[in-house]
Amino acid sequence: MSDRSTPSIDKEAPVHRLPVRTLVAASVGNAIEWYDWTIYATFSIFFATQIFSQENPTLALINTFATYALAFFFRPLGGWLLGRFADLRGRRTAMLLTITLMAGGSFIIGILPTWEQVGWLAPILLLLARIGQGMSLGGEVSNASAYLGEIAPPERRGRYSSFFYISTGSAVLTASLLGALLTAVLSREELAAYGWRIPFIIGGVLGLIGLWLRRAMPETEQFEENKAKAQQVKHPLLLTLTEHPKAVGQLVAFTLLSTLCYYTFFSALTPFAVSSRGADPGQVFTALSIATAMFVLLQYPMGALSDRFGRKPQLLAWSAATAVLIVPLSFLIGPGFWNMLVVFVVGLGLYTAMTSVAPAIMSELFPTELRGLGIGAWYNLTVATFGGTAPLVIQTLSAAGYSQAFFWYVAGGAVIAFLVILTLPETKGQVLK
Repeated sequence: MSDRSTPSIDKEAPVHRLPVRTLVAASVGNAIEWYDWTIYATFSIFFATQIFSQENPTLALINTFATYALAFFFRPLGGWLLGRFADLRGRRTAMLLTITLMAGGSFIIGILPTWEQVGWLAPILLLLARIGQGMSLGGEVSNASAYLGEIAPPERRGRYSSFFYISTGSAVLTASLLGALLTAVLSREELAAYGWRIPFIIGGVLGLIGLWLRRAMPETEQFEENKAKAQQVKHPLLLTLTEHPKAVGQLVAFTLLSTLCYYTFFSALTPFAVSSRGADPGQVFTALSIATAMFVLLQYPMGALSDRFGRKPQLLAWSAATAVLIVPLSFLIGPGFWNMLVVFVVGLGLYTAMTSVAPAIMSELFPTELRGLGIGAWYNLTVATFGGTAPLVIQTLSAAGYSQAFFWYVAGGAVIAFLVILTLPETKGQVLK
């Protein structure tokens, strides 16, 4: 006779296992792309007179950075074309294409003939390689974000999304450390002669490894269920404005602040601190490296936090704190390692509240049939407009004697983002449309 009073023992729910290989494969393209962009900026001083005429080294460097900037503005085109390609042909197929463009561009730069060998053909090939990489980055951000958002269980989308900027931060840190290593073991003459090619060839090899990893990625169920609907969509870019104008406005607003934060702390602040505030370059790079390592380590915990408490509170805290603190932080920029460490740690620490959930929050704005193009076009247009100009704006204002105006500019962007984020619905645990 059974004892009815004895409670039955329920089977424990299986422990969720992160598909780490798939998450790494999805994020690796973004890592390689940012690795390439970082080493281009880092080693440009060495290869400028190899690719352009040595008669005027200053003009050669200007032309090298002009090529960098021009490629930047191909990101929106890549986001539009490759985002639409992903909506029609699949996230996985599009991501294989973007990483192929990345690897190819890196290899081309690594084996470029010099100005002395082929004249103007050298800078033309450099520009074509950079345009390809610019377009690939535009498509990579949108497609990887959509992929991470679509494969994640609704209650874990923040955790899955965090891998995107884990890859970005790790790539920037790796590129910086490689730059430090090569400049330490090779002379300036050796770096100019051949040393600058090494990191680009490494980037190409990493791209091939990423391509191999992505071959095994499954396509998302969201795409498979909605691909017929995507094929029926006419004028998709216009449709994002007519049927989803609020989503476009929200994406532009928080991307505006996000890109200003990224390029302020990872790009513009270092030359500004050294050239305008008299900071020691070694101390600035050390402080930034420490803060970047912290930035990487905080991504997953912040993604998990958003899964528990929501995306909206996290984004509001980030934008509000940035609006209040960015100007006071700017007064610490200058000589002194600890000053610079505080600036980078506080700035990048706050920024993790956004970066950890960026793919999740962007994926939740658009329906599946418009997700790749919607993110790709509007995100990249905003980044090109505000991120691409950030180093130029801070240097121009500094030269005119108004360096503090730039930080008020960022604070203004933070206020705009805060007000628009107030209109966002909470999407924690929401099933994607």
